[in-house]
Amino acid sequence: MSKALEGYRILDFTHVQSGPTCTQLLAWFGADVIKVERAGEGDATRGQLRDIPDVDSLYFTMLNHNKRSITVDTKKPKGREVLETLIKHCDVLVENFAPGALDRMGFTWERIHELNPRMVVASVKGFGPGKYQDCKVYENVAQCAGGSASTSGFDDGPPMVTGAQIGDSGTGLHLALGILAALLQRHNSGRGQKVLAPMQDAVLNLCRVKLRDQQRLERTGTMHEYPQYPDGTFGEAVPRAGNASGGGQPGSILKCKGWETDPNAYIYFITQAAVWPAVCKVIGEEGWITDEAYATPAARLLHLKPIFARIEKWTMTKHKLEAMEILNAYDIPCGPILSMKEIAEDASLRESGTIVEVDHPTRGRYLTVGNPIKMSDSPTQVKRSPLLGEHTVEVLAQLGYSQSQIEALREERVI
Repeated sequence: MSKALEGYRILDFTHVQSGPTCTQLLAWFGADVIKVERAGEGDATRGQLRDIPDVDSLYFTMLNHNKRSITVDTKKPKGREVLETLIKHCDVLVENFAPGALDRMGFTWERIHELNPRMVVASVKGFGPGKYQDCKVYENVAQCAGGSASTSGFDDGPPMVTGAQIGDSGTGLHLALGILAALLQRHNSGRGQKVLAPMQDAVLNLCRVKLRDQQRLERTGTMHEYPQYPDGTFGEAVPRAGNASGGGQPGSILKCKGWETDPNAYIYFITQAAVWPAVCKVIGEEGWITDEAYATPAARLLHLKPIFARIEKWTMTKHKLEAMEILNAYDIPCGPILSMKEIAEDASLRESGTIVEVDHPTRGRYLTVGNPIKMSDSPTQVKRSPLLGEHTVEVLAQLGYSQSQIEALREERVI
């Protein structure tokens, strides 16, 4: 069975997280991803946050599966010739350099297009065109500039960034979709094109419900599903809403049995209108089903704090997974707060390939995430990340370099 992207070759000039997230996804789908790195150094994350001395870090290995690594000194003329050959033989070039870095290397869009008119050039940048386009951006900066931080956390506290890497990995996922769209369009046009995924734009796309709420706030001056209603006040901008649901269905994180010693003994509970009678029966408040103060969604919005306080009295008598099992029997939307330890040990996630154990020649066995997108005709086999320069000779030979030419490049320290 062939892979979805088998036959496509990706020239991977990415590093750290946003770009490697994109190219790893393409590699999982079967593309031949050739990661270009500096000899002796490689991707900066090879050495960042190491837990084993002189071994590629988990930061690197978990973002660079299924790829091949070559080392090329692109500052040398022979190195630039190698890069030109790669451009001629690849379908996509992906980069997340600082703004203008690729141009300074001599590989402008015009030069790349001259070498290979069919090539797609895909870039991650911090900001799109405008006054901030030359600024360097990292994960938390993107979360702040994209609207996430200002709307995360509780109203009586500072803005907060989320543990989900929506700036880096979120942008990488957006870029991968753009690349696939460009490749599909190339079937008709025969031409490559530039694909840009600014981190600010990607974060904002993931925060679109908050932009929705900004317009609602400007029109009405209030938002009934936010915890500031009915007792608090609203300002000019969307406030932080704590753990309230962003979808219009009232929800909250509630304590479960063992919360005093377990920081993750909690459950997310949604009081969806369709199952309100079931909620009342489960917690022993059948009278609320017909009580005018609780009978309708609009009426309940005036009493969300006491409602969730009463539900929490029930959840505190149950372990989170026990509560989930009871609530699911009534189709009441809920979800346990799972720690990374619980996720790592979840047998069902191992079975589905969401969590994968990989063997590495210097690190040994380690856990990583698998492909989050499952395809029936293109199953993903997660292969280990490459050692630095592991495939240099192999790739150059496939590009038509003879053994003597490869040796000459090695002697000149180009590879």
